[in-house]
Parts: sequence; C-alpha cells; structure tokens
Amino acid sequence: MTSTLREPLALKIYRALSRAAEPVAAFTLNRRMRAGKEDPERIGERRGLAQRERPAGPLLWIHGASVGESLSVIPLVKRLQRALPDYAFLITTGTVTSAKLMAERLPEGAFHQYIPLDHPDFVRAFLDHWRPEAAFFVESEFWPNLILAARQKTRFMAIVNGRVSPRSFEDWKRQPNTIKYILSAFDMIIAQDYQNADRLMTLSGRPVEMFGNLKNAAPPLPADEKEVENLRAMIGDRPFWLAASTHPGEEEIALDARALLKSDFPDLLTVIAPRHPGRGEEVEDLARERGLAYARRSQGAPITPETEVYIADTLGELGVFYRLADTAFVGGSITPKGGHNPLEPARLGAAILHGPHTFNFVETYQLMREAGGAALVRNERELAAAIRRLFADSKTRAAVVDAARESAERNAEKTLADICDTLLEKFPAEADAP
Repeated sequence: MTSTLREPLALKIYRALSRAAEPVAAFTLNRRMRAGKEDPERIGERRGLAQRERPAGPLLWIHGASVGESLSVIPLVKRLQRALPDYAFLITTGTVTSAKLMAERLPEGAFHQYIPLDHPDFVRAFLDHWRPEAAFFVESEFWPNLILAARQKTRFMAIVNGRVSPRSFEDWKRQPNTIKYILSAFDMIIAQDYQNADRLMTLSGRPVEMFGNLKNAAPPLPADEKEVENLRAMIGDRPFWLAASTHPGEEEIALDARALLKSDFPDLLTVIAPRHPGRGEEVEDLARERGLAYARRSQGAPITPETEVYIADTLGELGVFYRLADTAFVGGSITPKGGHNPLEPARLGAAILHGPHTFNFVETYQLMREAGGAALVRNERELAAAIRRLFADSKTRAAVVDAARESAERNAEKTLADICDTLLEKFPAEADAP
C-alpha cells in the first residue's frame, strides 16, 4: 500500500531525534546487557548487524516482540511454509527469553534474529542484509523507523493478530495523524478480536479484518515428561493448586488465599510460578515472612510433605506445572497487566481462575467463562472460595476442565486457516518472488 498521507511533523521530529540518539542507543544496550536483558554474543543484531548469511531465494520476515507473540508465530510459520515452500522464514523478537524459545521450537527453514533498535542506521543495515519480500508484524510493535523503512524495502506488509492496549489506544488518540500515517504503511491489518479491531479501525481510518486470536492455534506448552512424573511423585495425593505467571501483588493474594484454605485442607500445597523467574527471591521473602515452609525449584529443592509453598522460578517449565494442576489462577489479571494466555492451561487440563483485568484476552476469557471453563475472582477471599468449590466436587472440577479444553480447541484450526488464507489471497499476487 502506498500512502497518500503527508508525514506528520511529530513523526519527522521523532525520526530526526532518533538519528541523533545513537550514543543513547548504545548506552541503553550496554545497560540492558549488564542487567541480563540482552545477549552479549548477539548484541550486534540489535544494531542491525547480522551474524549469519541471508539464505538464497525469497524471504518472509515475521516479527513478534516477546514470548507470547513468538509462540503464536510457530503454527503460522508451519502453515505458511506449506503454502510457500520456496521461501525462507526470518523470525525476529526483542527478548532473550523469546530467542531461546525460538531456537528450540522453530521448524526447519525458519531462523531467529534479534530485532534492531529503532535507529535509522540500525534499521537500514538490517533491511539491506535480509531484503525481505514481505513483513508480518504480530500484535502491537509500532516502531516508526522500522515500519516506514520496511515499507520502502518490501512488497507486502501486514499486521497479524493486531492488538492495541487500552492505555496505548488513549495515547495514540492524542497523536491521530502520526499513528494513521504509521498504519498506512500496511497493506492489511488483521486484529485478534473485535475490541482491538475497533481500536485499530479508529486509529487507521480503514477496514480491519478479524478471525480470532492467533494464540488460539499455538501448540500446547512443551514439558519434560520425566520432570512431570518426578513432581507428581513428590506431590502424591495432596491437594494443590497453581498460581501461574504472577506479578507483584498477586503472590501476596495467592498466599493470603492459601491461609484461608488451610483449615479445610491442612496438607494443601500452593505452587507459585512468577511471570519473571528472576523474582523467585521476592516470592521466597513473602513466604518466609508468613512463616511458611517453602522450596525453590531454581535451587533444586524438592517438594517434601512439609512443603507448603513451592516456588516454580525456572524458565520454560510452565507446561510442566499446567500438566500437573487441575486448578490454576492465571496472573497479570488481578494486577492490571491485562491477563496472560488462558489457552495454555486450558489445553493442558486446568480449570481457570482469573482476575478482572483481562484486556489482553478479553474475548477469549469471556467465551471461556460462558462455556463454564473459567471463573472470575477479584481478591484473596474470592480466590479461596473458588478453589474450595473446585476441590470439594471432583465432578464439577472435571466439567470445568473439559469446558476449558473444548473452548480452547474449538476454533484453533479455523482461526489459523482463516488468517493464513486471507494473507495468501493478497500476498502471492502482490509479493511474488522474483
């Protein structure tokens, strides 16, 4: 799509300032590297300097910012590979965690690079090296230099599974000409739900497609079956529940809910998996303050009959704990982070509890609640009451688990097929390989 809009002054100023800000970009990278948020061996990629050769032939570039987006890309890549067998697939993300996951899970014919910072020189180096035929941006990464330069270098661009958080929406509404100009760079916009479709239509001033959330089609989280069995043996027949992907403030609620449940379930085990495993020590401090017997997985501590709280502070093992738990609270939802993906526990057999702040997956949660596979809780009392109900009635718990699983799987294939078919309807004709 060739935009007939005139570039807004605010965007011109941003681009000029970003060009002059290379020392700031270098400082930012060094600081993030010291904090463990960048990969020292691949730091050049963040400056657009590739560490591998471009494969011969046409190349399709897909960008997903972080872990959730990158995982949703995998089934998209596999399906597009079948339709475009001559293409190589470049997948970019911006976090160390997502890079590790991509190294493990991308199919043959696809490879990962870090996305460059939004500096004109870094972006130009990246695009000059990779020369993509097309670019698909997954969810909500609207970096002006990257998008506008990519528009000049590619034949087709699309936003896939587009999302704009309520806060970002309000921010962009104060810069309507800027966001409209940025979004005009895309040939197609596909939103992940009706709410985000409305926001993107408002910001872009053009039609937006919607077929469902691409994360519906993501494969179940992997797990080491040996670790699943080891933990199952340690837990035995004790009642236990999982607080997954928690943020500061939610661990306190989980521990307070545990205290309310103790009289009914004296041998209750509470497993807390913080969203960021590096916060394991913080969760340990909370358990210690309450006089609870705890164990941290990152330190190799086992679950014993005396363990009251098990802190699952390791990377990439959420699939293990979702397979073990049939009752799971999904975090980021009592604190206003927008909620994390409920489809992950649903596929692996967990009844889902969540807080009121689910704007990242609002329709997914709504549909799951309507099917009877999820319940809303607002505080430790409601959380404890919901867990008590599920523990008290195994038939009800099994029905909730089945409803959650069926809701997660019902539209997965249809969502993926509709998104890919819509992209391919326009992409081959307009972006055919030379």
